Amino acid sequence: MSAVLIVAIIFTTLLVFIIAAVTVGRESRRLDSFAPRAVYELEQATKFVADRLPKDTQARLTFEELRKLLVFHMRWMHQQGLQPAGVIERRQDIAEEIVINEETVAAYLLGAAEQNRIEILDDVDVVHVVQAHLDYFDAIGAVGPTVNN
Repeated sequence: MSAVLIVAIIFTTLLVFIIAAVTVGRESRRLDSFAPRAVYELEQATKFVADRLPKDTQARLTFEELRKLLVFHMRWMHQQGLQPAGVIERRQDIAEEIVINEETVAAYLLGAAEQNRIEILDDVDVVHVVQAHLDYFDAIGAVGPTVNN
């Protein structure tokens, strides 16, 4: 092999490496500025919450009632502005903290259950559902840190 060919191969290899390094670095920096994706799946959430409920609560709520309570909780969150549209590749631009009060959510769910004729035999069941549902949000990375009172 000639010296010119060896220099050309080394130059080409070095050029390809530099282009790849710049491209990967640029994309890494771009993706780092976006909020991480938290994917909510109703079936997975329902199973997650059901597995974490106390036995008494599991005995009083059907799987379908639990699913409806989770949907009501998601609707409440949407009303509070906690499910914004267009979150894919959205820059991390949270300007204010949003705090979820478990008692407020439980009260909303009790009202929603009554309006939709879901019989809640013990109010504490809804409290357990809210706590387990918030644990699911934490597990999928959809919530920030807990606020100390």
